[in-house]
Amino acid sequence: MKITIPLSVLFLLFTTTIFSQTIADLKLKPKEIPKGYTPIDGQICVTPQACNFYTDIETYSNIVGTLKSKAIQSYRNKADRGSIMYFEFEHTFKGDRFLQGLLWGKDGQPTEEHPEEYLAKGKFLIIWSFRPDSTIKEKSEAKIEAILQ
Repeated sequence: MKITIPLSVLFLLFTTTIFSQTIADLKLKPKEIPKGYTPIDGQICVTPQACNFYTDIETYSNIVGTLKSKAIQSYRNKADRGSIMYFEFEHTFKGDRFLQGLLWGKDGQPTEEHPEEYLAKGKFLIIWSFRPDSTIKEKSEAKIEAILQ
């Protein structure tokens, strides 16, 4: 019986940590930005579909769910530029199929012409609008995947 109490407390702490994440936790901090990258205000998307989704997300709320908050970080360096879009929904994101069609069309996956990638995990959706070999995209993906395991 004594083992059950500590395990349940540990489980409660673990689940509380998962559900207490915010967009601020997911965003890259200045010290995490790779050398050579400069933060830029506004949107710098590789294709317009990703930025249109960010700008007009409320239009799609009946498909993807009710948005709680959103944020964007845009960066560039000599050879790379793009945006990381963060979305937090009231409930679990439910628009996978829709988003795949919007970003990639009939291909259903990233292509050279439409290289955006995304991660939907629980109530969070993150879209990376960068070319596949982007250093800052890789840094952001690693951070977010570690946080949202």
